[in-house]
Amino acid sequence: MTEAKPIPSMSFEEALGELDGIVKSLESGQAPLDQAIGAYERGVALKTHCETKLREAQAKIEKITVGADGSLKTEPLDQE
Repeated sequence: MTEAKPIPSMSFEEALGELDGIVKSLESGQAPLDQAIGAYERGVALKTHCETKLREAQAKIEKITVGADGSLKTEPLDQE
């Protein structure tokens, strides 16, 4: 078995892909209980990592507006 990549060093896409694999594995019900529990715990950590990455991306998004004089400016995207 290969060593799992540390979650903090994973990109959003890597973490989401691994999380998808874990979900499919758990849904199959074929893993022994100890492995299923470990996979579930890693899945929770991957989910948290993905949520953090999404919040970071959302914080960077700005909307572009056109001023009264026709100039372009940016401002933070409205967050709900």
